[in-house]
Amino acid sequence: MRSAKLMLAVVSIAASASLVACGSSSSDGVSDTAAVPAAAANGAAKAAAKTGKVSANNAPENELVAALHAAGVPNPDRWAHEVIEYRPYAADDTKFTSLRKNLAKHKPGEKTINKIVSALTVP
Repeated sequence: MRSAKLMLAVVSIAASASLVACGSSSSDGVSDTAAVPAAAANGAAKAAAKTGKVSANNAPENELVAALHAAGVPNPDRWAHEVIEYRPYAADDTKFTSLRKNLAKHKPGEKTINKIVSALTVP
């Protein structure tokens, strides 16, 4: 439960920082459409907090890093990058067979691969 709260906090902070970086003034010709993806990301973060998992196909890198960190994966930044590199994953590959084979090339060990996969879902 604590890991899910931590992940939600990390994602919320990232989403907030994104909104602040985009600015809220419409006088510069920028519309407020940036809030829509942030809201969608926040919804995905709430769903991830409930299950402890994020979409292997759709989650942005920061959400993957947070989920991998919460799952106890060492060096979550590196492994999030690898998950993104091997996208997309087939919806019927719920055991992440293809991802497991690709990760095994980097020799992280079965325990680490299992932790990585434990943080992911395929929509």
